[in-house]
Amino acid sequence: MRIHVADHPLIAHKLTVLRDKETDSPTFRRLADELVTLLAYEATRDVRVEQVAVSTPVADASGIKLASPRPLVVPILRAGLGMLDGMMRLLPTAEVGFLGMVRNEETLQASTYAERLPDDLSGRQCYVLDPMLATGGTLAAAIRFLVDRGADHITAICLLSAPEGCERLEKELDGLGIPVGVVTAGMDERLNDKGYIVPGLGDAGDRLYGVVD
Repeated sequence: MRIHVADHPLIAHKLTVLRDKETDSPTFRRLADELVTLLAYEATRDVRVEQVAVSTPVADASGIKLASPRPLVVPILRAGLGMLDGMMRLLPTAEVGFLGMVRNEETLQASTYAERLPDDLSGRQCYVLDPMLATGGTLAAAIRFLVDRGADHITAICLLSAPEGCERLEKELDGLGIPVGVVTAGMDERLNDKGYIVPGLGDAGDRLYGVVD
């Protein structure tokens, strides 16, 4: 599994503002959107393309276009929705599927409660959007779900990651047999006893959309 921590001053700047507890939800959403677009440049370095011929106003030229089948973008509900616009801005012709997963706060295990995805993902390159790679359970379950349907190349985009989550991904996805990568804006120190990233930025869903009582 490939883990890439993006190293760019603009990424670090936006992540710093996201961490600030005084940053309100509208500002958080805007910055998360911008940050995902920056991360998407790194995440799509291996996007599949094919050769194409075009005619410019001056002469014929060769170039590339995205190959078929088109990439599939899969936000994990609900917080992953806050990353979707930023990803689609860079990859507007991609298709979008949705995967609803919830983590049991006592066992820290993830389970699927909703999905809107093709039954057959054979030959598909997938980009999973999940803001926080904390324990790694949710992301590992999501990746296995996509692989079970035939996906053969998966890249996860995360705003923040923890070493424990990356180690769990490495362990649970060992021997999966397909390329898996993680692109993240930061690798933090650790998890606390509640499974939250430290120093982190809090609950990404609550920061994006507010607390629903």
